[in-house]
Amino acid sequence: MIKFLDLQKINLAHQREIEDKLVNTFRSGWYLLGQEVKKFESNLSQYIGSDNTIGVANGLDALRLILKAYITLGVMKEGDEVILPANTYIASLLAVSDNRLVPVLVEPDITTYNIDIAKIEAAITPKTKAIMIVHLYGRAVWSKDLEALAQKYGLKLIEDNAQAIGAMYNGKKTGNLGDAAGFSFYPGKNLGALGDAGAVTTNDAELSKTIRALANYGSNEKYINIYQGLNSRLDELQAAVLDVKLNYIDQENRVRRSIAERYISGIKTVNITLPELPLYSAEHVWHLFVIRCRKRLELQNYLAGVGIQTLIHYPIPAHLQKAYSSLNHNVYPVTESIHNEVLSLPISPVLENSEVDYVIANINQFNI
Repeated sequence: MIKFLDLQKINLAHQREIEDKLVNTFRSGWYLLGQEVKKFESNLSQYIGSDNTIGVANGLDALRLILKAYITLGVMKEGDEVILPANTYIASLLAVSDNRLVPVLVEPDITTYNIDIAKIEAAITPKTKAIMIVHLYGRAVWSKDLEALAQKYGLKLIEDNAQAIGAMYNGKKTGNLGDAAGFSFYPGKNLGALGDAGAVTTNDAELSKTIRALANYGSNEKYINIYQGLNSRLDELQAAVLDVKLNYIDQENRVRRSIAERYISGIKTVNITLPELPLYSAEHVWHLFVIRCRKRLELQNYLAGVGIQTLIHYPIPAHLQKAYSSLNHNVYPVTESIHNEVLSLPISPVLENSEVDYVIANINQFNI
C-alpha cells in the first residue's frame, strides 16, 4: 500500500536529532515558555522574515488570537465582518465566528482553488474590517491589487498560512506578506510537530505583545492579568522537534515540487483535471496535490484497489456544515463543484520515485 502520507517515515528521517533534542529538553526540567520555544520562535522569524513570532498551541488558536488581539486593541468589535474564501477548511471560519465576528465568503478561482481576488471588493461593506487570505494546498495567493484594496478600505490582511510554510510571492515568504499570519504545525503539515502546535508571525510589535499576553491567560507578568485571555502556549517538546525539522523544510519542499512536476507531466488521462503549475514554481510548496475528477468515488475506489491511498480535502464545504446552518442557504457553485470533485494524491518528501511512477501509471489506466 502506498500511504497517502507516511508520518512515521517522515519523522524517522530526523530520528537522531529529534531524540537528542527531546532527551535534552526532558532533562532540562523546563517544559513551558523556556529556551526551546524562544529558539524556535527566533529561527522561524528569521526563516519567514518577520519581526515577531509567537508560538501557540495550534493553528486554529493562531488565527483566533490574531482576531482576538485586534478586538482587544479596538481595531475590531463584535459583529464586524471578515472576508475569507468559501473554499477553505472550516478552521478559517471558526477563528472568525469564535470571536463573534461575521465570516463573509468569496468564491475561489477555479484554476488555483484560492480566493478570487477580483471578487473581493464586491463583498466589502462598512462593517468589513479584514480579509483573511488562505494559501490553500500550499499555493501562495497574493497581488498588488489585494494590497491596494486593503489600503483603500483600511482593512487588515491576515494570512492563514497553515498549509504553505516556505511558499513565496515575488521573493517574499507567505506569513510575512500581510499584517499577521497564522501557522499550523499539525503532524501532517509540511512542517509538522509530534502533536498539535502553531504560531503567529507579524511585524506589528503592539499586536505581537498583545497576542503573547492573550495566549498566556492575558498576562505578560505572572499573576498579573491585564486581559481575559486563553491558555494557548507552544510547549518546549514540540518547539524542540519543530526547530530540528525547520532546518529541512526547504529541502523537503523541493522534493514535493519535483513530485508535483512529475505528476503534472506524467498524468495524461482525459478524466482528470490537474492543478495548474505556477509560473514561478517556488511560490507553491505542494502541501497537497489535488486533482479533480467527476467520477471521484470510482477513481478513489479504483486506486485503493491497486494499493494507492488517497484522501478528499474536503468532502463538505464549510457553508454547508451543520455548524454553520445560517450559511446553509447560500450558494457558492464554484466551491461546491470543487468539493464534489477533488481528490488528493500521495505527496511527501519520503515518497519513492517508483511509487510516483506507480501512481502515474495506474491513474493513466483509469478509463471509467
